[in-house]
Amino acid sequence: MNKRIKKIAIVGPESTGKSTMSKQLAKHYNVPWVPEYARFYCDNLIEPCNLQDETNMFHGQRALEESVLSMTETDFIICDTTFLTVKIWSDEMFGETPQVVLDGIKTHPYDLYLLLDIDLPWQDDPLRDFPTKREYFMEVWRKELKDLNANYTVISGTETRLQNAIAVIDEFLSA
Repeated sequence: MNKRIKKIAIVGPESTGKSTMSKQLAKHYNVPWVPEYARFYCDNLIEPCNLQDETNMFHGQRALEESVLSMTETDFIICDTTFLTVKIWSDEMFGETPQVVLDGIKTHPYDLYLLLDIDLPWQDDPLRDFPTKREYFMEVWRKELKDLNANYTVISGTETRLQNAIAVIDEFLSA
């Protein structure tokens, strides 16, 4: 029987350093990381995003994650986002979330979430939409993680952000 590989998710509002943090943590621990599929997907959209696109992004993220999990021999992986991101965006943009996403959130849990704080300065990016709603989305993330009864820690700090994340992961792995 195969061992269960733990999944550590890096999540949070826009422009909080999730992708950078994911890459840095994967390098630090010498483990694979799952990139954010939505970034690749949205880069190629020619029409405004719709609810079907959100479902497509869910399936793409799941396929990427399953691919990384199937090829790794490490004890854990780093995930640059989760299916919960699709729920948050779907709810905000369309007022609903596709059932397949809601089901996926329940059946594909993560072992630890690092919720990145909004204490970094906003960085403009064509795929970012809400520079003035960072506090709002931080509260949405907290609520969604609490509703899942998720194991999560808020990671803050501009200069010490990576070290703070490593300390939380080290504690989690030693428990």
